[in-house]
Parts: sequence; C-alpha cells; structure tokens
Amino acid sequence: MTQDPSNVAYQVMWNRLISVVEEQAQALVRTAFSTSVREAGDLSAGVYDTHGRMLAQAVTGTPGHVNAMADAVAHFIRRIRRENILEGDVYITNDPWEGTGHLHDITMVTPSFHKGMLVGFFACTAHVVDIGGRGFGADAHSVYEEGLYIPIMKFANKGAVDETLTRIIRGNVREPDQLIGDIYALATCNEIGHRRLIDMMAEFALDDLDGIAGFILDNSRRATIERIATLPQETAEGAMTMDGFDQPITLKVKVSVEGDRIVTDFTGSSAVDKKGINCPLVYAKAYACYALKVAIAPEIPNNAASLAPFEVTAPENTIVNALHPAPVALRHIVGHFVPDAVFDAFDKIVPGLVPAEGAGCLCNFQVSLRPRTDGPAPAGARRAEVLTFNSGGSGARPEHDGLNATAFPSGVMTMPIEATEHAGPVIIWRKELRPDSGGAGKTRGGLGQYMEVGAQEGYEFDIQAMFDRADHPARGRRGGAAGGATTIAQDDGSAMRVKGKQFVPHGRRVVMAFPGGAGYGDPSSRAPALVKRDLARGYISASAAARDYGLSAADIAEVEAAVRRGEDDLT
Repeated sequence: MTQDPSNVAYQVMWNRLISVVEEQAQALVRTAFSTSVREAGDLSAGVYDTHGRMLAQAVTGTPGHVNAMADAVAHFIRRIRRENILEGDVYITNDPWEGTGHLHDITMVTPSFHKGMLVGFFACTAHVVDIGGRGFGADAHSVYEEGLYIPIMKFANKGAVDETLTRIIRGNVREPDQLIGDIYALATCNEIGHRRLIDMMAEFALDDLDGIAGFILDNSRRATIERIATLPQETAEGAMTMDGFDQPITLKVKVSVEGDRIVTDFTGSSAVDKKGINCPLVYAKAYACYALKVAIAPEIPNNAASLAPFEVTAPENTIVNALHPAPVALRHIVGHFVPDAVFDAFDKIVPGLVPAEGAGCLCNFQVSLRPRTDGPAPAGARRAEVLTFNSGGSGARPEHDGLNATAFPSGVMTMPIEATEHAGPVIIWRKELRPDSGGAGKTRGGLGQYMEVGAQEGYEFDIQAMFDRADHPARGRRGGAAGGATTIAQDDGSAMRVKGKQFVPHGRRVVMAFPGGAGYGDPSSRAPALVKRDLARGYISASAAARDYGLSAADIAEVEAAVRRGEDDLT
C-alpha cells in the first residue's frame, strides 16, 4: 500500500517538533544556574497546540515534570484568559496543583505567534534549589511554610518583564541571583523553541499547527489503544509500603485493563501525612501513566493522546491526592514509588514483563552551610545552599540486571562531585558503588552507593535528608531477593533520620548508604559466569557469592586469583 504523501510530510514534521523541543531542553541545561538543572537534568520541555494539548516533549527531562506539565498549559489558558494572551508574553507559576507538584518547580509558558496569529505554546519546568520558606525538605506542616507561592501570572507582558514580581521573588529566597537566573533561562529556552518552530512552519508553508496536531494526536491515541487491546482484559491489585516520615505509608492500587483504556485506582492508600511528603494527584498521575506506558508502549512518543488512555483516580486527601494546603515539598518521595506499586498489580496481569522493585525515590539531600558558631569562622565565610541528586540501584529486569546507581523512574542524572563542591563549601569525602546492595536473583538488582559528606574547615551545616527504604527495602520479584536498605549516621556513629532537617556540627561528617534494587527470579538460576563476573568486579563479596549463589570455594579462589592478575571480565 502506498503511503499518503501528506502523511509522510506530517511524519517528518512530527520528528522535527521532537527535535525542536529537545533543542529547547538543551538550551535550558546550558543556561540554567541551578545544579539540579545543569547537572541532573531535572527539567522538562514541550510544545502544545492552541488548546493546550501537548504535541511533543523533549527526550531530556523527567516523567514527573513532563507528564504533569501535560495538564498545566490548560490551566494557564484558563487563568490568563485567551483575550489576554498577547505576542511577547511569558507566563509563570509554581502552583503545586496547577503546575508539577511542589513549590520548588518553576513552570514557564510562552505563547507562540506566527503572522500575528496564536499557533501554540511552549512550556518548560525546572527544579530550583531554593524557593524560600523552610527550604527543600519534609519538615513543614502546610504548603504555606514551604516557600514563596507564585500564582499563574504574567512574568512578561508583551515583552516587558514585571520588575515588581522579580523584586518580590528576590526578597523571599536565599539564592536570589540563582533563582532569577533560572527563571530567565526558562523564558529563553521557550523563546528558542518558538524560533525553531517558526522556521519549521516557514519551511513547510504552514499557517497553523492544526493539521500536524491532528495527525500526531490521532495516530498516537490509535497506536496506544491498539497496544492496550492486546492485553488480557483483567483487573489486579497491588500494594507496597514505604518508610514515610514518622510512620509507614502504604500505597494500594487496582489496575484494570478495559478495552481502550487502563484505569489505575489508588483507593485504600494512606491518608494525607502531617509532613511534607504528600503528593498532588497530578504528580501521582504522571508516574502511574509513565509506569504503564513504558511497560506496553515505550516507543510511542509522549503527547496528550498517548497519555489519555491511562486514567488515574484516587480519593481526595489520600497520600497520592493531597489537596491544598497539604505540605508537598517532597512529593517525589511518594510519587517515585507509584510505578513500583503499579507494577505490583500489572505483573499479575502480564507476568514476566515489569522489573523488580528498585530504590524508587531519588536519594537527594540538601546542605545548608553557614560559618561555625562554636568557634572562629574563616574570613569571608558565607552561607550557601547545596542540593545534590543521587540514586540507588534500579530493580532487576526479567532478562537483564538492574542498573547501578541509576534513577528509575525519575530518569535524572547523578550529580558529579566536582559540580557539587563547586556550588558551596561542601566536601564529598566518599562516593562509590555499594557492594552486596543489589538483591540476588537470576538477574541481580542494581547496586546502591556510599556517600560521605562534610563541610570545609570553619563551617557547620544542616542537612535535609530526603531518603526512604531504611525499613522497607526494595522487594524482589519471582523469587528474587530484596535490595540493600538505606542507612544514615554521623561519622561518630550518632544515628540520624532518613528524612528531615538535622544539624551537623563543625568537623563532623554524614555517612550514607543508598539502597540497592531487588533481584528477579531464583538466585540459583543465575549463570555461574555472571556470578564470577560480579565477584571479580566487586559488585558482590565472596561471602555473598557463596551464600546467595552457591559459588564454591574453589571458584571463589579462581576469581580472586584472576583479579590479582588484573582480569575482571570473566564472562
């Protein structure tokens, strides 16, 4: 069958749009001030039609941002009102319920005009290091304590920046230059996307995006529904428990495959917590959709139509549908566990497809440094906020080992030590993979990592811990073993909590072990050559090789001799 020439052109335009938004995202990475954007890639970028429907998203970015931002532009259109949408405008918000889930995410939307007519919107989101209030952490009891709230409003009106707004922002945050720099970077990346779009429209002689929008949305929806139709039309339930703040949190989920849609229902999940680990529905929905989409239709590009068949519901004022004014600063703690809960149910519908549980939430911490108060501080000592993103191990997959120190489901990058230490007077004394933390299995869980952090001479600091899986490590699947649990303490052995702001005196360090991913399948089925390879590379210890996989003393001695000869790839 000969393909319609117009469809070929539309496919080229679709690919071009994806390239446009990827350039938009890369511009943000290059120009952002915050390390969370520059080094970790905690951002998103996308292009939307005039109705606020997402047409394409950048490959660079996180599912929580992109899938949540898919709903955001419609809120901007409703709040600004169409008659007030003007050429040269730029809009801003960090509303957790109409943006991407917490105050630390700034979302910017820019209308795109061509020949004097509105043809679409560009939007982008970035996590900023500081937004005022208590700082990034779980300690608040309401969203009012968590920082400065910016309602949906105009950052720029017909090209003129609202200087009153920028002064208010500067007066309420700890790192004003950094934050204002990030806001301008967000606005600039939207402008770059707009320029590339106009170039494309001129090249293809387009007056609007209606035709390409229809092509993208119709084909994406049809392709996604076709994948859903091949699945067993069944319902299954899943659940998982995480540490929470003062008490454990449970997610309960029911996944139903219903012809042209998959419905995910979180009825029975824990109620809203008194601390800032609650998750707005928009963010829980983002990760529930992501979990199912990567399981059944990973190669279909993300847009409004490819996400639409994944419907998510949760009772109000549950931990995954927290309403205003619940504290939500660490909404990612719960949100990043949503895929594992969904997979627990989906594995019962389609066995052998989804991975074992992994570390889940990012292993982030923020260090608030200040001159020491128990003795003389160095001349020129200053306060500084340093945020670092880190990862535990991902869960083992049915046919492949889990990835070491790799963020799933968030997809952000682990920050390099050099960039972290450049941001303030902090010292990372240790950062290395954590042997034996990956759960044993036919396929092994990914390794977590060790980190040890302190301050330069003359400084003390508060550390905001944002961890989980201390009491509830990743669970294995199909006979696989659990991953290693999180630990945190000061270097003198003083116990610390996995969440919350905690003081660290001058001269002390914080020692952390981040969790590993769980194993998949019976460990006795693991190929002996892979066990030997893991032992040679230091991923597992000799005792674990014998205990978990039954490797003989002779084989262990053989591997140790090979390592002494400089050989570590024994496959």
